[in-house]
Amino acid sequence: MSVSDLPAINASLNGLATVLLLVGYGLIRRRHRSAHKWIMISAFGVSVVFLTCYVVYHLNTQVITAFTGVGIVRIIYFTMLVSHIALAATVPPLCLVTLYRAWRGQFDKHRRIARITFPIWLYVSVTGVLIYVVLYHLYPTSGND
Repeated sequence: MSVSDLPAINASLNGLATVLLLVGYGLIRRRHRSAHKWIMISAFGVSVVFLTCYVVYHLNTQVITAFTGVGIVRIIYFTMLVSHIALAATVPPLCLVTLYRAWRGQFDKHRRIARITFPIWLYVSVTGVLIYVVLYHLYPTSGND
């Protein structure tokens, strides 16, 4: 394994986080609180591993991944990318507050913030996978390993 493998690993981690988030949501809707708790802790752990790999990749590579699409697909891609980046910056603090409130047993406050955290976290996870697919599979450049 090398640093050039990290984009695929990151996409896989984002995909796994997406699945865990959806399972966690389903569990809490069915009032399976204990299972929900462990799935959401797992989703957070996967996201921490993703963020670590993401930082390692960007600190250790000089590869510029340029988007080569043209026309409307370019507009769609950059709209998705900008929204992904902007919302990704909010996920760590939102997750920490959401988890903290659950840990403290402040479930009314936990539910209120989780209603904000969940869709943002889910969107960021899904768009992370989509961005990878677009850059590395649909519109690859010679710089993409």
